[in-house]
Amino acid sequence: MLFNLLAPFAEDGGFYNLFRYITFRTGGAMITALLISFILGPHIIAWLRARQGAGQPIRNDGPESHQKKQGTPTMGGLMILMAVIISTLLWVDLTNAYTWIVLLVTVGYGMVGFGDDYLKLTKRNSKGLPGKFKLVCQILIGAAAAIWTVHVAASAPVPVIPAGHVMTVFTPTDPRYLALPFFKDIVIPLGWFFIPLAIFVMVGASNAVNLTDGLDGLAIMPVMIATACFGLIAYLVGNLVFSNYLQIHHVPGTGELAVFCGALVGASLGFLWFNAPPAMVFMGDTGSLSMGGALGAISVITKHEIVLAIIGGLFVLETVSVIVQVISYKTTGKRVFKMAPLHHHFEKKGWAESTVVIRFWIIAAILALVGLSTLKLR
Repeated sequence: MLFNLLAPFAEDGGFYNLFRYITFRTGGAMITALLISFILGPHIIAWLRARQGAGQPIRNDGPESHQKKQGTPTMGGLMILMAVIISTLLWVDLTNAYTWIVLLVTVGYGMVGFGDDYLKLTKRNSKGLPGKFKLVCQILIGAAAAIWTVHVAASAPVPVIPAGHVMTVFTPTDPRYLALPFFKDIVIPLGWFFIPLAIFVMVGASNAVNLTDGLDGLAIMPVMIATACFGLIAYLVGNLVFSNYLQIHHVPGTGELAVFCGALVGASLGFLWFNAPPAMVFMGDTGSLSMGGALGAISVITKHEIVLAIIGGLFVLETVSVIVQVISYKTTGKRVFKMAPLHHHFEKKGWAESTVVIRFWIIAAILALVGLSTLKLR
């Protein structure tokens, strides 16, 4: 909004010219979201506590240490959503369609998560919305976002190569393709199969973050790390000169997603202030589903779906641990892990909650560095 209001003044140079720079607006969105979280956080937590009473239901079959968390309010993802939406709309270029696509997925998945959290609280159990209903809602939202993405990418203007630069990276004109990390000239044309792939990425990322959200501060830091990485990726992919230098596929218009990522990093940092052990509030499905969906949508738009699996490798490990556990138990009657997802397995082995959380943060940081290395190793 600020960009659109001040753009006419920016032509005259001076202070207003700063608003033309994505990097400046990304920093502004981050600080704004952080301040919103700090200001609204205590009020939101007090409001949630007053209305939730006993707080989020705690699983009886979980680690014994979790029973002492009874009474902690959930739906803290509302704090994240409010901070992200307000700061994004304030700092982003509102004419950028990709930003609206990501906001669609973020808000849509957040609403699904809100419904799930609400039923858990009102019915006083850990079931929430029926799994099939949640999945159908996520698929429909993801399908709308994927189709919209194809339309926007296909209608994007042909980029003008700056004087003195030679385009060395191969970028297909058809946006329905899968780019492979470590290769600059090899892509997999998908045709309309791109739609189900994009849906799979968004739904998978959303639920993977949801599975990871089981300990105080466990999910929010890896989300912050992955979001910061994709903020950088979006900026580089959207800049013709930088994408040409790094030999990555250029997607015009994705640079504005860095502003959204800045807002999400700031909101997540503010939420972590209240979610740090012992947590004053849980994000709930309202936060985890929305943030995971946002990461999936950004990876689809920037053509870095496979890189998301590397940067978000911790989320993948948590999801795989659940799949392996279920398959093993149904086929052999035996459990591979003491408890799934994976973080509960280590708790059952005697690791302190803080030890599990910090070590998983370290793993997330390492995987993020590996994922970012794919930008240059081609």
